[in-house]
Amino acid sequence: MNNRQAYFHYQIEDKYVAGIVLLGTEIKSIRESKVSFNDAFCLFDKNELWLRGLYIAEYKLGTVNNHIAVHDRKLLLTQRELKRLQTKMKEKGFTLIPLRLFFNEKNFVKVEIGLARGKKTHDKRESIKEKDIKRELSRSVKY
Repeated sequence: MNNRQAYFHYQIEDKYVAGIVLLGTEIKSIRESKVSFNDAFCLFDKNELWLRGLYIAEYKLGTVNNHIAVHDRKLLLTQRELKRLQTKMKEKGFTLIPLRLFFNEKNFVKVEIGLARGKKTHDKRESIKEKDIKRELSRSVKY
């Protein structure tokens, strides 16, 4: 599952892959692609990285032990990466946003987070123009 809006609103400077602490029913919902990245972002709390605002729908076959759809989830990175990210976050204009959620080869859920800087409106217009040009070129090549 990709966060397509992130690439439109932000310029991605660097990418990291982190583990995420989940409950059993959350895994089942992720396998069914019931995830939304709207308003999701990362923040530091007591030298730990947390993912806030990620919506994982409740598992429809879950019982009393079903999870809450939106709550803070802990991200797992090495201490070196956490310190590097904390120093970058102190710079003006940087934020951490989730880019995609995927299963690795061991079937663990991983989150790709991006160190991003917000785009200005003129940059967004440029990306729209580039996308339109690519679409027109692909249409002309087909015919």
